[in-house]
This record gives sequence, structure tokens and C-alpha cells, in this order.
Amino acid sequence: MKILYAVQGTGNGHLCRALDIIPILRDLGEVDVLVSGIQADIQLPFEVKYRLHGLSFIFGKSGGVDLWRTFMSSTVRKFVQEINQLPVEQYDLVINDFEPISAWACQTRDVPCVGLSHQIGALDAASPKPDEKDMLGKFIMKNYAPTSTSYGFHFKAYSKNVFTPVIRQSIRELEPKDLGHYTVYLPSYDDAHLLKHLSKFPDVQWDVYSKHNKKQFTLKNVTINPIQSDSFIKSMANASGVLCGAGFETPAEALYLNKKLLVVPMKNQYEQHLNAAALEQMGVPVINSLKRKYEYAIEAWLNSKNKVSVDYPDETRAIVTKIVEKHK
Repeated sequence: MKILYAVQGTGNGHLCRALDIIPILRDLGEVDVLVSGIQADIQLPFEVKYRLHGLSFIFGKSGGVDLWRTFMSSTVRKFVQEINQLPVEQYDLVINDFEPISAWACQTRDVPCVGLSHQIGALDAASPKPDEKDMLGKFIMKNYAPTSTSYGFHFKAYSKNVFTPVIRQSIRELEPKDLGHYTVYLPSYDDAHLLKHLSKFPDVQWDVYSKHNKKQFTLKNVTINPIQSDSFIKSMANASGVLCGAGFETPAEALYLNKKLLVVPMKNQYEQHLNAAALEQMGVPVINSLKRKYEYAIEAWLNSKNKVSVDYPDETRAIVTKIVEKHK
């Protein structure tokens, strides 16, 4: 069986999940991998047959998506060209992790496309939703990568086709400790913003992983590190707590490691507000930004000992195998 596995390359979470899913798919058929997007920092240790520009959300520097740069980086002509050139009809099964080129190629040629992504889980009717309505954000998310059949991942299994997170094996094999520092991953803030806000807590050692710097440096109590997967995992496993955006994989891994967690949902990013609603319902504190009015909330979190317990069994092989058998 020929399988096309298409992965979104904006951010690192989709590629982290692919690290575990691709070997399982290879046991079930002949697999070609497609990655589209230009914002990822992780390289897959597998052959990638299709590397496409796709549609990438560009992170800003002060807590949100840079809408102008996002618009400028995405040309309709190139997007349509990539859709038309992708030979999806050559595959027996197309599995899509929120990847737009393969999704729209299947849509326009009436080829079945099986969605397997966190976004599907977050949009599921049974999943928590934010109080604030973002109709445009919801519309974009629902139509970004349309699929004919949908399966999702979320912080909880909210319905029969929504599963708990894929926790990669490199995380499951860790033995967490508490060495006293706090790990930070907020890619929509630049280093200057992070240094400004985090240095206001001088008794805390902050270990920051930054998309905006290629060399490590330390200023006062804040260490800025370039994003390196192994180093980040080690830092998180040995941290007292994790301060991060309201993405999916990093919060899920922090919860699995039983770390104290504080999330800051990215502005202009509907998915992160869906995630924040789910995390808040579970008892994870959420703040809207790092601005001065949230400093008391950060201080309270630093002084708190409350952690949210989760049960994320290793079911990835069973889930992927069941989906492939059902749709082959």
C-alpha cells in the first residue's frame, strides 16, 4: 500500500508527532512524506519526498502572529501551483496532519483524505471553546486543510474520534527531576521582550528557548538558547515549571512530565485560544500576555505548588494501525 503522510511545518509540534507516527506507517505500507511550511526548527530523520512552501503563519515579536508577514509570505499563485503539481491520486491512502497542499489537492480531485491532527480534536464539538467568539479564526481553521474523514488529538479524549496526545518516545523515556529553573518557550516574543519581562523576577532562573537567536547567552537571571530539540527536552525534564504558548505538544509534554505549567495564548491564533480554554478547564493557569498587569499572576504561579495530573497512555501504534486498516 502506498501512503502519503503530509505534515504541517509551521511550528514544531506536528513534526514532533511525525517522529513517532512515520515509523508506524512504514510498518504498514510504503510511505512518502510531505512537509509544507517555513517556520519549523526540527528536522525529520526520514527522507522527505515533498518539501513545499505551503501556507505558514509567521510568528511576531510581541506575543502574536505577524499577519502582514504571514500574508506577504504566502502567494496564491505558488499555493495553487503546488496543489496542481502534487500527485495525490498515485496513493492508496493520504493521511494529513493539518497540511493544506495535500488537503486541497485531494479536495479538488475527489481523492479521500484522512485527517489526523490536533486541530481536528480542538474543533470537535465536544471540546472546550473560549468565551470570546472568533468567527474568522474559526473559519480559517476549519477550511485551512479540509479532509474527508477526521481523527483528532487533544488534552483529553473528548469524543470517540479524539485521542489523548502522542507523547514521543524520547519524552516517555525521561526520568524527570526538579533542578530549580523554569523552561520558557514563547516563539511569538523576541528576546528583548522576554528579557524585559522575565528579569522582573530576579530570584528565578529562566531557561529560554528562542526562535530569534542562534547563539546562547545569559543576561542576569535569563539564559537565551537557540532551539535544539535535545537541549530543550532536557531543560523541560529538569525544570520546576514550564512557561509556554498555548500550543499543543509542549503543554502536553510538560503535563506528561508532571511539570507546573503556565500558558500564554498567541494573539491572532484561534487554535491557541481553543487550547487555552481546554487547559484552563483542566486547572492550568492562563494569562493573555507578559504585560505588567499579569505579573501578579506569574508571581502566584511561581509560588504555587499545584500541578495538573494527566494519564497519557502510549496508544499511538494502536490508533494509527486502526485508522490505516479502516481506510485502506
